[in-house]
Amino acid sequence: MSSFSNIQLAPVLARAVAEMGYESMTPIQAQAIPVVLSGQDVMGAAQTGTGKTAAFALPLLQRILKHENSSTSPARHPVRALVLLPTRELADQVAQQVKLYAKYSQVRSAVVFGGMDMKPQTLELKKGVEVLVATPGRLLDHIEAKNVVLNQVEYVVLDEADRMLDIGFLPDLQRILSFLPKQRTTLLFSATFSPEIKKLASSYLQNPVIIEVARPNETASTVKQHFYSVVDDDKRRALKHLIFKNGITQAFVFVNSKLGCARLARSLEHDGLKTSALHGDKSQDERLKALDAFKSGEVDLLICTDVAARGLDIKDVPAVFNFDVPYNAEDYVHRIGRTGRAGASGLAISFVSATDSKLIGDIEKLIKTKVELETVEFDDGYSSRHRESSGDSRGFREGSDGRNRRGPRESFEHAHKSSVASSFGHRSYEKKPVPIDPFFDKPYEPSTAPEQLPSWEASDKPTSRSISANIKPKRKVAALFKTETQSPT
Repeated sequence: MSSFSNIQLAPVLARAVAEMGYESMTPIQAQAIPVVLSGQDVMGAAQTGTGKTAAFALPLLQRILKHENSSTSPARHPVRALVLLPTRELADQVAQQVKLYAKYSQVRSAVVFGGMDMKPQTLELKKGVEVLVATPGRLLDHIEAKNVVLNQVEYVVLDEADRMLDIGFLPDLQRILSFLPKQRTTLLFSATFSPEIKKLASSYLQNPVIIEVARPNETASTVKQHFYSVVDDDKRRALKHLIFKNGITQAFVFVNSKLGCARLARSLEHDGLKTSALHGDKSQDERLKALDAFKSGEVDLLICTDVAARGLDIKDVPAVFNFDVPYNAEDYVHRIGRTGRAGASGLAISFVSATDSKLIGDIEKLIKTKVELETVEFDDGYSSRHRESSGDSRGFREGSDGRNRRGPRESFEHAHKSSVASSFGHRSYEKKPVPIDPFFDKPYEPSTAPEQLPSWEASDKPTSRSISANIKPKRKVAALFKTETQSPT
């Protein structure tokens, strides 16, 4: 395996890389860095967590170093490298890595993304930056406000290009690229080379070098994958059971909707687990606080949507749960890539319901592996598959007297919560028993009383037939307030 010492980095970059503990290059770094240093365009496909940031950031910084200077004039620090990413979290993460690589140089870098006040970003841009990391939407805001000029950009990086196209950033990308000089080096990294990606590449890349280190169907060999057949009503219980059974201290839990993410986080928090929700409706400050709390160990379970599925590099996360099977098979590979990073072992658990057969079929085609469904054996003797076949998904069973009585699941619930909560250092909550009303056990008894007219329709006087039989009399209705007529005196 190639070493970083073989590529003859500038002393300021080599010093930063050595301090970060980089020794041997990953396959994508070994193949991409020499090509970028030569000034050629690149189309790269690499598995998540393989070090793509260093693969494009280090050679870009190496080539930009010739422009470094200590001048305080913003005109001496124009944007020379632009890195575009689909999500705020990825942009922030890449920007932090670039700062670490360039900390011993005089190259300036900045990051701009939505969900934050534009004023601090504007002040930083006005000072001048050589490397700008951005999300497309917020970058366009700054371009329209004339806070940044891109006419001297020499390098542009489109990272996670397939994700940007999925989100619908293609019009924004086309607008941004129209502001850039035609003579530039363009690097495009994507999980797949879909027709849309190829069209984008043919329009904006010139004779790119194609680098395919690992296709997206190659999941990390260090991640052990399990698929459990679980009905929807049992998923939360199965999650807590498997966390306790496997001794998991921290985990990502992925769901498909923002509403489901918030609900699951609140529910697990009520059960005594330290959780935090991360989804698109959260403000950027809330999202960054949730990530920081998870990184520092203050949060045990990070309940999130696919905004956290790509590129987030959090070391030593032992497990990933797919509470919902992802709609896009490629997102499955990205989700489970949050564990088993840097050669560490990881566990990926997916809950599969009866309606997920097509989604599982797509995953099988992508990873080229037959999925074997397992069952969750709960401590009460019932399995997830038995519940699905018997319809006992709510923890009830029919008694000999015909009533629905609480089954073993409810008696196990409190003990299981106590075990899980104690493993996370929290107290449990006990549900109060629901009283059974004997009225509902009585058989139906039809009324034997003769049918009587309502009091407002009954009358002491016989009905007069002085009017024509063809005229239907007005129907009397009950009045809310009874009025009394007084006879004139």
